[in-house]
Amino acid sequence: MSKPRVIFICTGNSARSQMAEGLLRALAGDHFDVFSAGTEPKGTILPEVLEVMREVGIDTSLQRSKSVMEYMGRVNFAHVVTVCADAEENCPVVFLNMGTHDHWPFDDPAKFGGDEKQRLDSTRRVRDQIEERLRLWLTEQGIPAGEYRRI
Repeated sequence: MSKPRVIFICTGNSARSQMAEGLLRALAGDHFDVFSAGTEPKGTILPEVLEVMREVGIDTSLQRSKSVMEYMGRVNFAHVVTVCADAEENCPVVFLNMGTHDHWPFDDPAKFGGDEKQRLDSTRRVRDQIEERLRLWLTEQGIPAGEYRRI
């Protein structure tokens, strides 16, 4: 039996959608095939994202920044989640009309200022907000906490 496919979409696919992909895969990869993409991919994942994910035992270094166009007409998604307002506005309608569509806006780590410690602290906050939202979503999907990994 195939698993439902979930895609997280943001603008650059360098932070929020990458964290959501890594977190959901770590939490419930046995239940879902997980993807992420951007409407205007940056081509790299922010170093702060790689670091804060590594801190919770999730290696996102093998993930890559990619365009939603890679999946256009090739993959059907049961769940499409936009994680920023720009992606919500600019995502190709075909994705937004596919399966269940949710919009979870989070602050953009790519726009955080300050020194390295401040950027890491802010990125950790967003990572934790995404994880909290994912746990709620898993409950909404009927998956009890005992059936997915604790981070």
